[in-house]
Amino acid sequence: MMGDEAAAARTGPQNRELYALLNLSPEASDEEIRKAYRQWAQVYHPDKSPSPLMKEVAEENFKRICEAYEILSDETKRLIYDLYGMEGLASGLELGPRLSKAEEIKEELQRIKRREEEAKQMAHFMPTGSIVFNLSMPSFLEGDGIMRGMVMASQVQSQLSKDDAVAIAGNLAANQRSGGGIGTVILRRQLSPVSSIEFVASTGLQSLIGMQTTRQLSIHSTATINISKSFSDGSINLTNTWTRQLSETSSGNIELALGMRSGITVGWKKRDENVSAGGDLKIETGGLGASARYTRKLSSKSHGRIAARIGSNALEIEVGGGRKISEFSTVRMMYTIGLKGVFWKLELHRGGQKLIVPVLLSAYISPVFATGAFIVPTSLYFLLKKFVVKPYMQKREKRKALENTEKTYGKVREARASAEKAQQLLQNVATRKKNRQAETGGLIVTKALYGDAKAIEKRHEHMEEEVDSGVIDVTVPMNFLVSDSGELKLHEGVKKSGIMGFCDPCPDQPKQLYVAYTYNSRTFEAIVGDFEELVIPQAGQ
Repeated sequence: MMGDEAAAARTGPQNRELYALLNLSPEASDEEIRKAYRQWAQVYHPDKSPSPLMKEVAEENFKRICEAYEILSDETKRLIYDLYGMEGLASGLELGPRLSKAEEIKEELQRIKRREEEAKQMAHFMPTGSIVFNLSMPSFLEGDGIMRGMVMASQVQSQLSKDDAVAIAGNLAANQRSGGGIGTVILRRQLSPVSSIEFVASTGLQSLIGMQTTRQLSIHSTATINISKSFSDGSINLTNTWTRQLSETSSGNIELALGMRSGITVGWKKRDENVSAGGDLKIETGGLGASARYTRKLSSKSHGRIAARIGSNALEIEVGGGRKISEFSTVRMMYTIGLKGVFWKLELHRGGQKLIVPVLLSAYISPVFATGAFIVPTSLYFLLKKFVVKPYMQKREKRKALENTEKTYGKVREARASAEKAQQLLQNVATRKKNRQAETGGLIVTKALYGDAKAIEKRHEHMEEEVDSGVIDVTVPMNFLVSDSGELKLHEGVKKSGIMGFCDPCPDQPKQLYVAYTYNSRTFEAIVGDFEELVIPQAGQ
């Protein structure tokens, strides 16, 4: 629940503040908008406030209500607001010629938005690359140097148009004795929504030309055909690949290769929120091979991984894990044991870039050495995590939270003061409604709290309603919103901090609304998320 609320706080429905102000659904009719405007305008009209101080508060809120009504009651302005928010209205969004129909206006707005997205796409470059440093401890101890070789690969893709893209790639490999490189150009064209074609040309150690076409055969199936000619040995290679979606999270593929290394490969992979797994079985000229891999999410920032490869000339097992150290960066350490020896492998992934450092510890497999090479770094990792990394991260998070609190303290204090003044103007009407409901045994809100979800969960503990408590009492506006028929409804998809008499007491934190109420002389409670619908009394009460 908490994770969902946090996500909603970051990516919740946009351009809904005016609907919240008048307590309207985003699908509200013109009549519902007029009715809500009249209800709020009667309360906040400046002439109804005898006190000069409260008259100033009323004028400010009345102005907000009138602005919301002016926008939502105008079909054109409402469409612009729904699509682009207040920014679109404030910037005087150009709609071209005068358009009389709502459908035409919406179509024009969507056309403008598509044009802007296409412009961004055309200017977008997508670079990817990797650098691999192969290190050897045995060579270093023998005095031959620690570097065994290096491999660099880089690719830059640019969208030339909506359907055309070009990619330029380069590979460079070097070891202690030799080196070489390959340059590749790839042209891609989207032929239709279900098919595309690529042309490839490479020069260097492996000069070739080729063509590949992909087509979606059905909702769940895709086929790819690749043909290439190598200038190095004159061979022609043909590859056919069929991929099928087996479920929402898994797929399988079959690949048939004809040429210098003919063979067939059968593969499967699965990926969901917590698990990524896959496997391949390959039969080709001169050998047989199989591989499997499994990655599991251990927490929001860390994962574990195990992989194995077996074949005519390969046998190795790899175990390890990684941790996300920032929004775009992940580090990983792997331990590998196999026919080639015992390795440590360090990886840094940032965006589309990778730095990989395999370190050969021993070319010979000694049970004692292999066990120590696994246990020592694993133990060191957990010790560092528990006594160094975790305390440091907790200290840093507390410092960030304190800095954020200090920054938002002034804004929250002002917003809370404005909400409390708005509640004072609602008090009389809310009290009258409450008394009428009491006479008939109807709906009476006895307590309503809005704010930090964790604080709401601990509401039964002693809690002062201070600025830093993260909670505001909204009992008055909730009683005001009770209809004459004894019902109260807050609409789905509308952030509750925008309701008159509410405010956001804990910016950037997941929020909930707690309501305690009586109906037919019985007591009830309800808790809803910031964007969830609230309807009380519930059916059957």
